[in-house]
Amino acid sequence: MLAVGVMIWLGSELMFFSGLFAAFFTIRANTTGGWPPPGTHLDTTRGGIFTLVLVASSFTMQWAVRQAEWRNRKSARRWIVATIILGTAFIGNQATEWLFLTTRWYTNSYGSLFFIMTGLHGLHVFLGLVAMTFLLGRMKGDVGGDPGELGAIQGVSYYWHFVDIVWIGLFSCLFFLK
Repeated sequence: MLAVGVMIWLGSELMFFSGLFAAFFTIRANTTGGWPPPGTHLDTTRGGIFTLVLVASSFTMQWAVRQAEWRNRKSARRWIVATIILGTAFIGNQATEWLFLTTRWYTNSYGSLFFIMTGLHGLHVFLGLVAMTFLLGRMKGDVGGDPGELGAIQGVSYYWHFVDIVWIGLFSCLFFLK
């Protein structure tokens, strides 16, 4: 039942991010001159590498779910830790990108969109990492677990996959659309 609730909630999150994408395409369509504006230099290669890191974290999270389904709690915890490490690496890259990007949030409309969209996505990634940390606290011990544990792991997994898919859309729009 928890999984159904998570999916309904993710539908509202989808509408939230859809609004951000709509704003992006509306502002882009009404901007004169180049897009992104001159002076905006994004490191597409580095962004691509960390996109792969985030996508890889989806696979590690799914493997954690599979291990939990097979009642191998110790292995599930290890895969959740691996997912946390990959997600933290992604957030670290985003922070570095924010610090060294020449365009700021107040420079132009692209800068505003970039910082709003990546910032809100980064917040969602951070919240996913917090949820995984709580999962690890819930999964102490090698045997047993409460009846709702698998549903909680699956719910966090759905959220994590959603965050990854949203990033693929953001990365494509912000880094590739010229």
